[in-house]
Amino acid sequence: MTPSGPDSLSRDLQSEASVPALLHSLHELKSSVLSLAANKDHIFSGSQNQDISVWDKKTFTLKRTLQGHTGSVLALEIAKEKEWLISSSGDSTIRIWSTVELTPLYVLDPYLETGAGDLFSLAWSSTLQTLYIGCQNTSLQWYDFHDPILPTTSSAPASAASSPAQPPSFPAEFAVGSGTSPPNTSGTVPRKVHKFFDSYPQYERKPADLLARNPGTGASSPDSGDHLGGVPPLLGCLNIPAENVIDSAHYGYVYCMAILDGGEVENVQLATGSGDETVKLWNCTEVGPVLVHEFECSHGAVLAIVAQGDTIYAGCQDGYVKVLDLETKTLVRTIIVQECVDILSIVMIDSDLYTCSADGWVKRWSSSFDCTASWKGHDGIVLSSTITHRNGKYGGGLSLVTGGNDDYIKVWEITSPAPRKDGSQYEEHAIDGVLPSCGNLSALDTMTPTHTEDCRQAAIWLKKCLGQLGARASLLPTGEGKNPLVLGTFEGKKGNRPKPRVLFYGHYDVIPAPAEGWDSDPFTLTGRNGFLYGRGVTDDKGPIIAIACAAAELLSRRALGLDLVFLIEGEEETGGSGFGEAVSKYKNEIGQIDAILIYSDLPDLHSGIEGGGVIEPMSDMVRLLADLTDSQRRVKVSGFCRLHRYQKDLQLTGVTSNLDDHVRPETEDETELYKLLADVTKRPAASLSSRWREPSLTLHTIEISGPKNATVIPGLVKSQLSIRIVPDQDLDTIVESLCAYLKNSFQTFKSPNKLNIKVEHTADWWLGNLDDHWFKALESAVQDVWGVAPLRIREGGSIPSVPYLEKEFGCHALHLPMGQSSDQAHLPNERISLENLHKGKVVVERFLLNIAEKWVPNARQ
Repeated sequence: MTPSGPDSLSRDLQSEASVPALLHSLHELKSSVLSLAANKDHIFSGSQNQDISVWDKKTFTLKRTLQGHTGSVLALEIAKEKEWLISSSGDSTIRIWSTVELTPLYVLDPYLETGAGDLFSLAWSSTLQTLYIGCQNTSLQWYDFHDPILPTTSSAPASAASSPAQPPSFPAEFAVGSGTSPPNTSGTVPRKVHKFFDSYPQYERKPADLLARNPGTGASSPDSGDHLGGVPPLLGCLNIPAENVIDSAHYGYVYCMAILDGGEVENVQLATGSGDETVKLWNCTEVGPVLVHEFECSHGAVLAIVAQGDTIYAGCQDGYVKVLDLETKTLVRTIIVQECVDILSIVMIDSDLYTCSADGWVKRWSSSFDCTASWKGHDGIVLSSTITHRNGKYGGGLSLVTGGNDDYIKVWEITSPAPRKDGSQYEEHAIDGVLPSCGNLSALDTMTPTHTEDCRQAAIWLKKCLGQLGARASLLPTGEGKNPLVLGTFEGKKGNRPKPRVLFYGHYDVIPAPAEGWDSDPFTLTGRNGFLYGRGVTDDKGPIIAIACAAAELLSRRALGLDLVFLIEGEEETGGSGFGEAVSKYKNEIGQIDAILIYSDLPDLHSGIEGGGVIEPMSDMVRLLADLTDSQRRVKVSGFCRLHRYQKDLQLTGVTSNLDDHVRPETEDETELYKLLADVTKRPAASLSSRWREPSLTLHTIEISGPKNATVIPGLVKSQLSIRIVPDQDLDTIVESLCAYLKNSFQTFKSPNKLNIKVEHTADWWLGNLDDHWFKALESAVQDVWGVAPLRIREGGSIPSVPYLEKEFGCHALHLPMGQSSDQAHLPNERISLENLHKGKVVVERFLLNIAEKWVPNARQ
């Protein structure tokens, strides 16, 4: 057995017991099995050697061989109510056979005859009594068997198998004289000469004519070995008229078809798949198919197709199955069966999908797109498949029949799947899909900038992830040596009014994870006591997967009423290098954006969160750094101090200050909010205000050169610090003031040493708008899911891309917390709560539903 593979997001639920039992093998004599069909009594197999074998379902013996085609039998179709078997071939003909008498009935020539090329696909509509044919010349043709175009018979005598005194009979709709072309005076219907049935033996070297007696056979019996000689007993020659043709229906061969028959004339649709990598949906009208929609599959030629309800499953050349929703006209999922291995046939029973691939493997997929069985079906390529009831009884069990180029037909015992889960069960199941995906992404060591190849692989994996969940996904380069952006767009259902477009920003890179302090491997997702542990699970990989699964679930429920655009970068932890240039360059691919959703995950004791709220002992270690603050821990850099408090102290002592107060004053509403939050958190209101609305300066590291021996005086000392600015401080002014202060302070030391200052990364302050409809929709979603009104707080931490994205797209950004302050982001034992992950996913679903429901076009702010 083989699993679904590391490239697949689907859960591997298979076991040895899940593999269907092989009931019987049928051996074709040195001929690949290109097509299969079945009715209650027989299995029909179309072969490369031009014949159609008829197998008895009860005894698994060859009952008859239907002969007549002069090319490979490429497609077989059953017209159950007419008791017909319909076949198409590389000889550019369609033949119709009786499934009761196992004799030929009609030959149907396509328009342009051999100019149509190989006839790859067939589809029969019982409601319309119409046959559709997909051709090598890219045309779509059809023949209406209600149409009064007359079939005729050859004037040759009937075969020995029929009574000479009994004239050939046809269905009533083909009665002589009922057509648009009037019969001639002799009472017969004129027709053209048929190249096969009106031909002489080859050795006679005579051209075909209506009086020829074709010694070819229509059928043979394996019991006697004798052919039923002469002209087939019930043969009509039909021609598809020019008006029943759509030229260039595709820009490639029409390889496959599926009928969606709603039981009423106005509800019949046809799906066609082609080498042009598209699936087209047609309304089948009385005048012919009318194109309704075109799906771009973008993963190689569409070689197999099956439809059920309002869903189309399209098997592609490079191992992907595209799941297409007809109601919303959207791609809802991609199943990676096996990359770069063509899917040549797919069939479905209830909610179970079976895929047959060029590597000989057959796989079964559940309604939730999990691989539930996988087995080596053939020693070669699996070319065809069909599902039928065993022994002709609907209560007698099911069989999957597969055919390969190993000359074998295999009959497998299968069972009908359990009923599809309802919505309430599906919501609980949905979180299970997050866990393996999160684990796969977390296993990639995406530390920047040291693990560039792992980062690239993470970007590729994330692109596949979004694609499988239903997004159109691609990678956007950010420059040489830099990690790519991942762009994925979940397209909402199409309607008569414009849809909002929301951009979700995240990052797949992480900071380093030293082994010290970890209770488990930081790059192996580990579950303990309701938490998932691993580097990046809360910052930012877990939330990315959860939000993608939220979009996928809405797609599956046809409830995604907006476009959700994922923009995931791989350089956030190192300052977002190349991000702005890439976004500007690929702005057209990203499209118009109406709002930006950002996940907030920062933990306790992060410099952007706790800065200003705790005593920092490193400020006492070095004189220069200590001089940045006074004895009250107030930053002495001009334009930086928290003057709305400090100014009062200066005025009381009679000291005047020349510092510019650019910190936005605290409003009365904020003061009341901090009092409420103080009651909830049991922390002083002043401490909360210091954390959330005042600037801070944090000292991080001191590094020395040399062997770090106590007797060695280091020649080089490095230190890192960060500052957090707040509204309405100016970033450039603060940076200039900090550098100037350090230089002036160092000059007073009169030291022979040199001071070098390097500003590595900057990010401007950002403050959300709490009064717009976007924020209210998000706040309402949080309250619905958690059952309590969310508290409005500020939070620190640098995400350089946020203010840039707001300016670039001219819209607001919203921060959504999915983790919690104890999640240890950037620290050992980073984790995220399963409850937070699940409820965060549901919050996003509710938010997207709220926005789509209340969206007012052109109201972007």
